[in-house]
Amino acid sequence: MSQVKGLCVMDVDGTLILEEVIDLLGREVGREEEISQITSRAMRGELNFESSLRKRVYLLEGLPVSVFDKVFKSIHLTPNAQKFISILQKNGILVGLVSGGFTPIVERLAKSLGIAYFSANQLKVKEGLLTGKLVGAIISPEIKQATLEKWRKELKVPKERTLSIGDGANDLLMLKSAGLGIAFCAKEVLKKEIPHHVDKRDFFEVLSLIDCLERGKI
Repeated sequence: MSQVKGLCVMDVDGTLILEEVIDLLGREVGREEEISQITSRAMRGELNFESSLRKRVYLLEGLPVSVFDKVFKSIHLTPNAQKFISILQKNGILVGLVSGGFTPIVERLAKSLGIAYFSANQLKVKEGLLTGKLVGAIISPEIKQATLEKWRKELKVPKERTLSIGDGANDLLMLKSAGLGIAFCAKEVLKKEIPHHVDKRDFFEVLSLIDCLERGKI
């Protein structure tokens, strides 16, 4: 790997992609409305993220793991996300994904975008079916923040050359830990705490914001 000049850590659902994957999974099990309502409340900071995630995952019990093939085909990258990531990578800024979503989707997204660093939740599977439970540590707001710090230290990137982008309450700590945190088409709870916003769903708007804030940093 050539020298890393900076680090950009991005949320996935509602940021890198337009959809919330867990809501799409809910559609496959006939519980989309119920799950979507919980997701919305959690992203607004009205519910504890970990407990609300466990509740939503429980409702997915019995889905075949093959459902991820179908869901992956139905998600859409946010406009200009791929070009944005390519521009950062060409300028020595490593991109990582930290998601409260699920590894089967995030891993495929990362590979398709040439991203080596990613972290997401693991779903428990038995005999090819989702059990409605999670495996290992949940990617909580605290874990998102810790992951950014871990990668930053591994890559020997100073804090002022880190960028973080997210849209929900569970991204707040991560955005606050970065040299530049950007609330991307974000919930009000995030916009109240994070001074830099992008309110148009287009990653070229993020590039513009970075350029405007350029002072010898990212």
